[in-house]
Amino acid sequence: MMIQIIGAFLGVVGMSVVIGVPKKLILYSGTVGAIGFWVYQMIQLNHASSSILQAFAATMVVSLISHIFARVLKAPGTIFLIPGIMPMVPGANMYRTAYYSIEGNATLSSYYLSQTVQIAGAIALAIFIMDSIFRIIQLKKQV
Repeated sequence: MMIQIIGAFLGVVGMSVVIGVPKKLILYSGTVGAIGFWVYQMIQLNHASSSILQAFAATMVVSLISHIFARVLKAPGTIFLIPGIMPMVPGANMYRTAYYSIEGNATLSSYYLSQTVQIAGAIALAIFIMDSIFRIIQLKKQV
């Protein structure tokens, strides 16, 4: 599992370089992704849960840490969030959807498409919820 987390860290660092994250923030971005992937793996180990729940919980953590880093390091939250969610993105399911579609297996193609859309929705919902929580906190501080 440690090798996978290190791989996630390196993948997020690589993604950070590709999208142009400032050099002084790249390691923070990698840390966000590694912690998120650790949460993803821990849920898988501790519970026989679905990948949708794993992606949701891990993205909640990634979004929380991204907001905290954004305020502490005085940088946009997207610098940490976008590369940080990369390990949770259902790339393998997208590939399988296309593969089975080309093979003509509509049943498996539909199954993987459904999984992909559900995981992507869980990721989007987690980001939305955490962003809303931070906006509410920010509004309460202003009052």
